[in-house]
Amino acid sequence: MTGRPGTVVAVDVGGSGLRLQTYAAGPGPVVTAPGARVGAAGIDVAALVADARSLLAHTAARPARDDPAPDGCSGATTAPEVVVWSMRGLLFLADRAAVLAAVVAGLDARRTVVVSDAVANLVGATGRIGAGAVVAAGTGAVAFGTDFDAQWRRVDGWGHVLGDAGSAAALGMAGLRSALRAHDGLADGSRALLRAATELLGPPETWPRLVMAAPDAPERLASVAPLVTGAAETDAVARKLCVRAGTQLATSLLRAADGLDQPVLSATGGLLASPVISDALDAGLEAAGERRSPAAGGALDGAVHLGRHLRDAGTLPQHPAYLLVD
Repeated sequence: MTGRPGTVVAVDVGGSGLRLQTYAAGPGPVVTAPGARVGAAGIDVAALVADARSLLAHTAARPARDDPAPDGCSGATTAPEVVVWSMRGLLFLADRAAVLAAVVAGLDARRTVVVSDAVANLVGATGRIGAGAVVAAGTGAVAFGTDFDAQWRRVDGWGHVLGDAGSAAALGMAGLRSALRAHDGLADGSRALLRAATELLGPPETWPRLVMAAPDAPERLASVAPLVTGAAETDAVARKLCVRAGTQLATSLLRAADGLDQPVLSATGGLLASPVISDALDAGLEAAGERRSPAAGGALDGAVHLGRHLRDAGTLPQHPAYLLVD
């Protein structure tokens, strides 16, 4: 096996799923398991590591694409060279070192990295480890910018009650508010959104319970966002809400990049499929003399990139909250 590049294992843990990909001389398939589970003690890291170990056991014996194993060699008995564990919510954990220890013990790599998904998303979007900022507009919204040295700045990501400006959940909430204003005969209401939301969620009287008391309230709110973006071409209220969302995303991205030297700016997330939102984002950047580059990839791609860099260069920048290296 002399000369065979060590295997990088990249894991991205989000609310909706755990994704794992191996990379040796080429990329392996992406395999999945359920996402983060939150119990009384917080995120169950041990269960996630066990899921990743199980996925790895099923994929390690299969050579990666364009990476045939030499005769008599099987990846199943070879420990990974590098594991990069990208995790949503890492910043809010009191003991990030415990997460690193759990991944080290469970996946048994020679080198292990635990990284915030904000960092992995940035590296995946920009395709490099260098000054840059990215805003992610999904169910929630968060912007992150760093030079991988002195500046590490996160903007928003405070959840659908306290923040996440420009997110699908925030846009869905704004759409429901406009629908209820129309229901009550108040100004700035949208009859179109009232009809669409009633068809999706049922009678308006049931909405407060669905979006305030339900454990999946952010996802329920986010499910309304496509109704708002879909109505934006013909409904003035919906269009105004979408423009505001794009402008808020631009504001977060610019703040995340503030102070960086020639940063690469990017944006990711399904909400950007709306031309009204993406155009408003670009207009906000242009007003500040900036522009964004197309996203090269996502958080899993970023985790692979970080792992390959550590494998090949032998080092990575570190930060006690965002990027831990064993």
